[in-house]
Amino acid sequence: MIPLDPTADIGRRAWVPCPRCHDHRDCTSCLDGRTCRDHWRYLLSNKGSVLHLQCPNCTHLWAWESEFGAGSRTAS
Repeated sequence: MIPLDPTADIGRRAWVPCPRCHDHRDCTSCLDGRTCRDHWRYLLSNKGSVLHLQCPNCTHLWAWESEFGAGSRTAS
């Protein structure tokens, strides 16, 4: 298991399912689409609409396309 990123800050969190441990799977709050006090991820950084995340439970690092914010709209 890799250590937590040194820039990980509990004040910067995102509620995105972890693709490795799937710890949210049986959580009523997560399944209802509500903010859960247990299943959040460290939001390490972002570049436009791509979030760079780390799971505090399994320490998995990944990038996730939020499709929100800068760069999320395509020209018509």
